[in-house]
Amino acid sequence: MFLVPGLVVLAVLLGYVLGGRLRRFENLRINRWGLAIGGAVLTAVVNFAPALTIAGIPDTVVGPVLLALSYFLLAVFLISNRWIPGGYVMIVGLLLNLVVVVANGGMPVRADAITTSGGDPAVLQDATVGKHHLMSDDDVLWHLGDVIGVPEPIGVVLSPGDVLLYGAMVYSIVQIMRGRRRENPRPMALWFPAYRGKHAPEYWRMPIRYRHPDPAEAETSGTEP
Repeated sequence: MFLVPGLVVLAVLLGYVLGGRLRRFENLRINRWGLAIGGAVLTAVVNFAPALTIAGIPDTVVGPVLLALSYFLLAVFLISNRWIPGGYVMIVGLLLNLVVVVANGGMPVRADAITTSGGDPAVLQDATVGKHHLMSDDDVLWHLGDVIGVPEPIGVVLSPGDVLLYGAMVYSIVQIMRGRRRENPRPMALWFPAYRGKHAPEYWRMPIRYRHPDPAEAETSGTEP
């Protein structure tokens, strides 16, 4: 649960060590950020209310559907922002997770990976919720499931998609802090404009091709008297 915040903190610290600055995020123009919020909300719902039922639909159905939908929204968000550093790798990671969840009606978890992470497979075996389930011979594409156990003190079980996603996320944060990213190629939206940085100068709140020169950096042509 605390793996992602920990990785974000690690990435920020690494970015500072390599000479980066958080203020460079102010100039980052993101497309369709509402999809990221929606995906994050669904992920939180699945994590904090794993036994959720909706209109009589059992949690064994609701959990996997919400999990798959969260992966889908986040994947579409990343596809819309694939120009950010590590964007394509994060897309692949999310799609791998989406495929295995849809194919098996939830994320299969290998028993020995749970043991390696310091957990007890019997807890998942006795669980009635359907977000994750203990891996069995009936699961397909099992090698894309949660098969990588990380020992304590981290104590988590990851899928290959998670490894790609989290690794690329750390890389993306570090590169953005260092200013090593491409400009967003999409023009400004008319109805739902992308986030352009609340504190960024006005001339930075649009793509380069639409941007006026920075008045502080404007050069005077000709010969000064």
